[in-house]
Amino acid sequence: MSEEPLKNRNVILEFIPVGAYVRVSAMDTATLTEVTISGDANASEGVLRRTALKKLDYVLRKKGLIT
Repeated sequence: MSEEPLKNRNVILEFIPVGAYVRVSAMDTATLTEVTISGDANASEGVLRRTALKKLDYVLRKKGLIT
């Protein structure tokens, strides 16, 4: 897996603060596959972004939508 998963794909990210954590949703626009993670509100946006993208990459590979 590359250092930046889904580098050449169009992904929509949404960050929603909820109390002491942030809910991050990532959706691949080609397959309409969406995943959600929850992270510490004190975590950097980069860390939350990478975590959500890694989960989306994992789900797309598991479903056989990407190789």
